[in-house]
Amino acid sequence: MKHIFLNLKRFDIPRAWGGVNDLAEISRWGGHIVSATQEGLKGYDPAEVEFVQFYPEAHLLGAVQALCPDSPIQVGCQGVHRADTAVGGNIGAFTTLRTANAARALGCAAALIGHCEERADKKGVLAEAGVADSAAVGRLLNQEILCAQAAGLRVLYCVGENAEEQENWQEVLGQQLDTGLAGADRDNTVIAYEPVWSIGPGKTPAGPAYITKIARFIKERTGGMDVVYGGGLKTENAGMLASIPEIDGGLIALTAFSGQVGFYPGQYLDIIRTYWDGIKEREQR
Repeated sequence: MKHIFLNLKRFDIPRAWGGVNDLAEISRWGGHIVSATQEGLKGYDPAEVEFVQFYPEAHLLGAVQALCPDSPIQVGCQGVHRADTAVGGNIGAFTTLRTANAARALGCAAALIGHCEERADKKGVLAEAGVADSAAVGRLLNQEILCAQAAGLRVLYCVGENAEEQENWQEVLGQQLDTGLAGADRDNTVIAYEPVWSIGPGKTPAGPAYITKIARFIKERTGGMDVVYGGGLKTENAGMLASIPEIDGGLIALTAFSGQVGFYPGQYLDIIRTYWDGIKEREQR
């Protein structure tokens, strides 16, 4: 099974306010993306590939409502809180916090947990509190994973090393995997590898040899869990990533990185088509 994930970050903010959205009015944005992509994804065999799109919370209802009865798309949320409501327990004292049960009630089927931006935020909060324990972020993320799965959500769990950690990547990734996945349902979890040191303007992208090495390490460490490339699946690297047997898909974010930078549904479908053509080409060799 291959997995194509879409993380729409905060791409809903209009360009006039510093964002990249010129697709649709904010009230229609989530539904517009589902409507513009689900027909184009119906040509893929659901036994071979799954498509999950992660939305900011304000757009979950619109995205879910736009799903047609036979849509190949699953809608997901961008993280959940580390505690939740329970029968006979907390009935909703979670002001400002998105719980897994709330996401499930909105129609979500999956949750994105541990994205490098979330890790950086948690690390910053802990640093302000004087906490230097490198495993603390992983323990918090583990609680989120367990809550997500208790609510019936599939999990995309992100791991990755930054530039300062790259020399000790095995220790860093091993700790992220061991701590984050403790007690989790691994059959209901996919790992996304984010080479944080190589993501962003002016940085050298991770090459196939490095990605293969990391994917093999993750599979060995986790007992063979599926691994997708979380550093950005795009047209330029789709063929390369498709050529790596150890990689089971990718995480898409922006589709245009120059000119009118942003996310465009047609380009999203083009990236998937290019990646899938590469998969078929590799299988025919």
